[in-house]
Amino acid sequence: MHDLLTFDCVKSMNFLQNIKKKYGDGNYAGDQFGGAGGHDGSGLPDDNPGNFMFATGIECSYPTIGKGKIRRDQLRECGHYDRWKEDLGLVKETGLRVLRYGLPYYSIHKAPGKYDWSFADEVMNEMKRLDIMPILDLMHFGVPDWIENFQNPELPVHFADYAGAVAKRYPWVRYYTPVNEIYVTARISGKDGVWNEQLKTDKGFVTAMKHAVAASIMGTQQIARHRNDCVIVQSESAEFTHELCATPSAETALDNELRFLSLDLLYANAPSATVLMYLLDNGMTRKEYEWFMAGKPPGYQIMGNDYYGRNERIKLQDGSIQTSMDVLGWYEITKDYYERYKLPVMHTETNVFEADQAVIWLHKQWISIMRMRQDGVPVLGFTWYSLIDQIDWDIQLAEVKNHVNECGLYDLNRKPRPVCEAYKNLLKQFGQITIVPHAEMLEITERPARLKVAM
Repeated sequence: MHDLLTFDCVKSMNFLQNIKKKYGDGNYAGDQFGGAGGHDGSGLPDDNPGNFMFATGIECSYPTIGKGKIRRDQLRECGHYDRWKEDLGLVKETGLRVLRYGLPYYSIHKAPGKYDWSFADEVMNEMKRLDIMPILDLMHFGVPDWIENFQNPELPVHFADYAGAVAKRYPWVRYYTPVNEIYVTARISGKDGVWNEQLKTDKGFVTAMKHAVAASIMGTQQIARHRNDCVIVQSESAEFTHELCATPSAETALDNELRFLSLDLLYANAPSATVLMYLLDNGMTRKEYEWFMAGKPPGYQIMGNDYYGRNERIKLQDGSIQTSMDVLGWYEITKDYYERYKLPVMHTETNVFEADQAVIWLHKQWISIMRMRQDGVPVLGFTWYSLIDQIDWDIQLAEVKNHVNECGLYDLNRKPRPVCEAYKNLLKQFGQITIVPHAEMLEITERPARLKVAM
């Protein structure tokens, strides 16, 4: 009778009362393994290979200006050659584990088959000692003097040799950006007349474009020979031009299509008929086009989008251009790129030149990333670019004015700017989130990349 009364008493409770009686008021055993009491993703980044990659970069551009007579080497101008050890220490001090880092291709590759590794070896050894994971940037807006510029059809072969030599020398490196911002490289060198060959023609643009894309493809092939599980982070500028005109011009429409051209050629994505005719009219042969369309390059491919407010422009009725600063923003523009290529995404560069605006800009970029993740897009990482301030980027390095752009986490004296503390706070809040929820099941494999078919 007593047992029956007890059973009837238990039955009279609601399910929650029964749970509380048996197991208490929450924090149940087992919840720490991804349940209600599981980890929320806060805490500084750790070494879980399924984790989101928080990164910074060291500005390393080295185009030539003045008809090839002046080399704008940002590693030199910003003091990195003298303070590289201190700079790597700042990466660790900030709490970051990932660094976009560009070796100075123009000074390492002395001649066909001849390399000077003296600076690279020192830096790479220290990076390995500090357990900093580099995304190694192999060509950043310039080439060695003996190659001359991006009009040289031998560039893809010479660069492929260099990429293979780097991968062989540093076999522990897995992440690469073979050629940084191919579209920007080709446009500013071949069409805007600012860097390197300083041409202002459509043919110059197309020639630089096809040589730089071919260099990236051939370089990636050589990297994959030595590291068949390589992860290739293509870093490309996310662009858009808005036109305030009742009848938009064909020129603007073409520009908004050409922003995809480097990735279309790289990922074997057939561009529109308009773009194809433009290519054929400006020096690309049918055989060259078919070569680009043969298939994607090897390795695990990540589509990196660089976004600065100045990437968006408003074209007025008189043809003048204004910087529009964040009309669509990284989220909307990158969504266009993602829908086109369906590849994992990384926010590979951002900053503002005004130090007092940097914190709010950082927060806006992070909100865009969270929104993209909530939409189910696999966003693998974020980069505040760069670690230290830059020089003359407000004029695209066109002249040597030595004007400091206050866009770094640290200034040129290596003192932290307010955005550095804001980034550290982001790391504390989100530093251990995974690429997608429960990505512990999907940790980045060390197996060779094999499958290229989109399902």
